[in-house]
Amino acid sequence: MKPSSISIQRDQINLPLQFPLHVSKTEGVSPLFQRLHWHRALEINWITRGSGIYVINGQEYPFSAGDIFLINSDDLHRAYEGKDLEMVILMMEPALLATEQRYDPEILLPFRDTGSHFSNHISRELPGSKRLAGYIETIYTEFAAQKPSHASIIRGLLLQLLGEVNRSFRLQDIIPGGAIGAGEATSLNTSVKTSRSASGRRQLEQMRAVILALEGDVSHPWTLKEMAEIAHLSPSRFSVLFNQVVGTSPLHYLLQLRLDHAVELLEQGERSVLEIAGQCGFRNLSNFNRLFMNYLGVTPTAMRRRLQGEEVPKSSAGDPKQ
Repeated sequence: MKPSSISIQRDQINLPLQFPLHVSKTEGVSPLFQRLHWHRALEINWITRGSGIYVINGQEYPFSAGDIFLINSDDLHRAYEGKDLEMVILMMEPALLATEQRYDPEILLPFRDTGSHFSNHISRELPGSKRLAGYIETIYTEFAAQKPSHASIIRGLLLQLLGEVNRSFRLQDIIPGGAIGAGEATSLNTSVKTSRSASGRRQLEQMRAVILALEGDVSHPWTLKEMAEIAHLSPSRFSVLFNQVVGTSPLHYLLQLRLDHAVELLEQGERSVLEIAGQCGFRNLSNFNRLFMNYLGVTPTAMRRRLQGEEVPKSSAGDPKQ
């Protein structure tokens, strides 16, 4: 949490549990967003028309059409309209990309390391920024159309966008080109000199060790204490760091792993739902059914039928009978 945000109440952004993301296009800046505010959700803004000013953690960013902003969880921010402002706003829970961090633990760094390795502001003048804008435009179109597999396409585009920012839009890459203002460059250079790269890398490796252990034995009745011991941290410190790095709590991440593994076993079709529940770490069938339904929107049996190409009647999608 930013120190200056403590006295300002956090906005509650309620996103759907099954796919915690929302994309919209707005004209102007509503009074709600002209005030200083902060929220847990990650935010991406793409300015499609007009101009204005963003203030993020005390840093002022004049913007025009084509600019992009990445706003981290708990960044204190507000926006002011200049003229004819229109923007695309993407809000998502950090947990949306939690499982992808098994393969790329740095995928959320463009949010998490703003101020040390990245700027909140990606100028339209930077090489490659139009390509990023294209990803956001396609995400907006996919979200609005809600066609089959739109969630998968959106996740893929998000990964490509963040991967390219992580690779090509670090401060040391963009400051020498002079594409940002002198005042911003001075501030960013200072941030680079005081970067937390060594400690950040160490924390990533600590969390990666825990993730690998969880993946290796999802059926084990993991406790927070056991996970913290792998990272050589106290349970409280481990929980804070895991949330910062991965974007969700350790136990919630473990639940995601277990449900992912359950889907894999259901597709194989060789085991009963009861056996799958036990092999994925669920100690009773009713709890497994409830969590599966809450997070995936269908019962395990309905999911199995869907994966095997069978038609699933709407009346049975939520049927808890196994």
